[in-house]
Amino acid sequence: MNNAVFMFELPKNEPIKEYRLGSPERKELQAKLAELKNNPIEIPLIIGGKEVKTGDVENFVMPTDHGHVLATYHKAGAKEVQMAIQAALEAREKWANMRWEERASITLKAAELIATKYRSLMNASTMLGQGKNPFQAEIDSACETIDFLRFNAHYASQIYADQPMSSPGVINRMEYRGLEGFIFALTPFNFTAIASNLNMSPVLMGNVTVWKPATSAILSNYFLMKIFKEAGLPDGVINFVPGPGRVVGNEIFNSPDFAGIHFTGSTSTFQQFWKTIGNNMTKYKAYPRIVGETGGKDFVFAHSSADVQALSTALIRGAFEYQGQKCSAASRAYIPESMWPQVEKNMKADINEFTVGDVTDFSNFMNAVIDRSAFETITSYIQMAKDSDKAEIIAGGNWDDSKGFFIEPTVIKTTDPHFVTMEEEIFGPVLTIFTYDDDKYEETLQLCDETSPYALTGAIFSQDREKLLVAAEALRYAAGNFYLNDKPTGAVVGQQPFGGARGSGTNDKAGSYLNLIRWTNTRTIKETLVPPTNYKYPFLEKE
Repeated sequence: MNNAVFMFELPKNEPIKEYRLGSPERKELQAKLAELKNNPIEIPLIIGGKEVKTGDVENFVMPTDHGHVLATYHKAGAKEVQMAIQAALEAREKWANMRWEERASITLKAAELIATKYRSLMNASTMLGQGKNPFQAEIDSACETIDFLRFNAHYASQIYADQPMSSPGVINRMEYRGLEGFIFALTPFNFTAIASNLNMSPVLMGNVTVWKPATSAILSNYFLMKIFKEAGLPDGVINFVPGPGRVVGNEIFNSPDFAGIHFTGSTSTFQQFWKTIGNNMTKYKAYPRIVGETGGKDFVFAHSSADVQALSTALIRGAFEYQGQKCSAASRAYIPESMWPQVEKNMKADINEFTVGDVTDFSNFMNAVIDRSAFETITSYIQMAKDSDKAEIIAGGNWDDSKGFFIEPTVIKTTDPHFVTMEEEIFGPVLTIFTYDDDKYEETLQLCDETSPYALTGAIFSQDREKLLVAAEALRYAAGNFYLNDKPTGAVVGQQPFGGARGSGTNDKAGSYLNLIRWTNTRTIKETLVPPTNYKYPFLEKE
């Protein structure tokens, strides 16, 4: 038996490949893109390690070419969800009792498989299926996925090593148990890494999951599931059940063994889940853990001392990388009136230079939004701006869904700081600008803080240290991830633990020990080496 006390050291972040012209990684990725694009597959459910085909199927298409089918996937019904719950519960005890170092070894093997053998597969499937360019795929489906798996092993080491003090004659221990039941992992379309982590962080801590992937990300998520299995994950520890949210959720939330939800998605959906869980509390064996990262209306705020070129670049990258489909994407900006003419000029020059198109053309900075529903929602906001006398389109503003769901990078300037596109989450390539009087810096900071119900990410640009500090204080609760002279996107595992509060979620900080600790149920154990044999205390002695 291996009885060593083992510590996984703090790893380094996975290096980002650049995919330069003529590089080996570029050639390998292009070959994998062609292979996946030209060979559609059938995607089953995976329950208890076995493939399940329901016959209720739907096509999975490319966002950049919605006439091209990449896969056909089977959808779960109520019966299959119950099968998944049962398979998870049957696997739970054995998995929870496995030494944590062995569980970590499996997650680390998954990381190594993605870093080497399956890097091009994960990136190509994310590009084709989720509409990402090679860089956006690389930082997500390769690097961030790998980082979560590796860093979590280190954070688990820290958690398990954290033990209470003992007094003379007493040994105190802390046992970190998995939760009693199963975890519902409900994952989004926009980050393959999140799909991995929403399952693997609870799993590392001895839990089992029922996983409902976003069907708009099902290709990369299916390959993730197969990699987990190849890495040695036992059958039933994760159960892959794509299907209608209402059907899956109804079975999950009515199960007495529901122990927690790990969620990334919309604020309204999460709030409805919270209500449902609250109404069902008497059904559950224990209080479920509710962990969620939801919406954002992320801001960039500039002081008049800001570096104009740095600010302009941050706005372009922060708002339009991955078509603005990041929870952290820059969606509203507050710019001093004196700076706006140069910022506008810089942004227009950049937007006129980069192109929007298919992911297989590596020269495209932007690609298509994820699906028709998103396309219609985003374009409706642009149309509101076109129809309003309080807003004008500064750049972009056009769209075309004849082949793919393409929307131009769009910049709106408004005279109303409470215009709809300044307040509501759009989740697309739309940035709204409000210019303010240079002398009203602090008043406008307060406006920024009070405008949005969200508090996910935000950025301040200033070359004046005092003004940075003023902003940091004024916006203390406006963002869980706060950036000084940088865009509000691109949080790195181990460097900027990610999450926000207010309407943006429970702020449990994925990419740190704080998220992992939520998936443990601690037990304190006290052992008295020589217990007392008489009830009498010294104070009872008579005079």
